[in-house]
Amino acid sequence: MSERSAGLELTEVNETPWLSRQQQEIWRSFLGGSTVLMDQLDRDLRREHGLSMSEYEILVRLSEAPARSIRMAELAALVAHSRSRITHTIARLEKAGIVARDQCSTDGRGVTATLTDHGFGVLAHAAHTHVRGVHTYLLGNSTPEEFAALGRIMERISAQLGGRTF
Repeated sequence: MSERSAGLELTEVNETPWLSRQQQEIWRSFLGGSTVLMDQLDRDLRREHGLSMSEYEILVRLSEAPARSIRMAELAALVAHSRSRITHTIARLEKAGIVARDQCSTDGRGVTATLTDHGFGVLAHAAHTHVRGVHTYLLGNSTPEEFAALGRIMERISAQLGGRTF
């Protein structure tokens, strides 16, 4: 290792704001809690409706869009999936009659995903399972003030990191 690279590493170490014991415990609680929460919401949706959490999010986005339709590239960005992943997911949903794909009417090169009437019905039923889960697993374990604080924190993080808008 050269003197220069050793100096850079030392500078990085000295500038790192290490977590206190309490911060480390809270951080690990956040990681564990958010992982098991999302896993449980996903299991509930799969068991009751044959949908994954990411598929559910796609259906929600489509249901809220004008004409229940979004360009595939825009949809991939909204749900933070690669174009390849969104293509495979939409293909599965299309095979089930939940989503239809068409050429974009304003751009012949683009493809749109549209939530079908059947898909809207699937989403309407799945929404009950999802919202019950959010109430049971998250709201049931927090006060209104804690839940509001969590929302404010996540909004700031999303804004800082250029995250998705909901």
